[in-house]
Amino acid sequence: MQLGFAMLCAGSVRAKNTMNIMLTNVLDAAAGGLFYYTFGFALACGSPSNGFIGQHFFGLSKFSSPSFDYAVAGITSGSIAERTQFVAYLVYSSFLTGLVYPIVSHWFWSADGWASPARAENLLFGSGVIDFAGSGVVHLVGAVAGLWGALIEGPRIGRFDHAGRAVTLRGHSGTLVVLGTFLLWFGWYGFNPGSFINISKSYERTAVTTTLAGYTAALTTLFGKRLLAGHWNVTDVCNGLLGGFAAITGGCSVVDPWAAVLCGFVSAWVLIGCNKLAEKLHYDDPLEATQLHGGCGSWGIIFTALFAKEAYVNEVYPGQPGRPYGLFMGGGARLLAAHIVQILVIVAWVSVTMQKKRWQEWT
Repeated sequence: MQLGFAMLCAGSVRAKNTMNIMLTNVLDAAAGGLFYYTFGFALACGSPSNGFIGQHFFGLSKFSSPSFDYAVAGITSGSIAERTQFVAYLVYSSFLTGLVYPIVSHWFWSADGWASPARAENLLFGSGVIDFAGSGVVHLVGAVAGLWGALIEGPRIGRFDHAGRAVTLRGHSGTLVVLGTFLLWFGWYGFNPGSFINISKSYERTAVTTTLAGYTAALTTLFGKRLLAGHWNVTDVCNGLLGGFAAITGGCSVVDPWAAVLCGFVSAWVLIGCNKLAEKLHYDDPLEATQLHGGCGSWGIIFTALFAKEAYVNEVYPGQPGRPYGLFMGGGARLLAAHIVQILVIVAWVSVTMQKKRWQEWT
């Protein structure tokens, strides 16, 4: 997936900025991987620990899940492309991947996390948060960090004219955008179905729901943008596809295929709406990363709380009979309450740690 992020970023910026954005993507893997190995994995997964942060396994001879860490940084690099000082980005990205993301990961994915569905007792609202492969933990975290980075930097020169009207600054290579999109599409099967330890019916269902959400989001974006803008645009379709994947990531293992189609359809309109709002607010994100991963990721969190099926929830998260499931599937509102809490705490935590005053001196 890191190669996919690199190609997508390279194609979405102007030619003069290609080498810089490629360098930041290499550093996301190199520096982010080093920090995650040294202490990020321990903060995320070190057990036994408290509900807030891991306390063990610093600098092990082996560790897992660095690809999620790279993805968070890759999202952020897209938001602040074409206007970031190299040292500033290195510090910003390393702090994000070494501390900010691992703590969020601990909350929702470790056996001890305060909101994890894997806790043995005292589950949040009796359910914990069902975020199977990271609509919130990965996509929303990266989006909020990217949002603050873009706000620190401000819009690119020429992005808005003197009257405040948006000016399109097109990326230099649609070919690289499409290549990056297909690489990410392939990598998403490692993210979603690949999050299972063993191949099972849940694994197969997860691959199907992931694919259907992407299909539907791409086609909805294609015709939706044609209706609104009057032309076809391959970059919009690629972003719509990725938005569908970001949305389904959290609930891919616990929803029916028909629900995945609905997820992709809505995610396309969420992305279109977020892009309109960003333009109105003079927010500049060259890859639409905050809108895509933040808007569609948030929708995916809510979607899971509405459409998670009881049988699938018990299959993927065994050991807790009577666990709440999707509101629209007859499971009540407790899972929805837990997922609203997830959105709020992620936005708050990432905003506090990555906010403007803390980092402005580096830019």
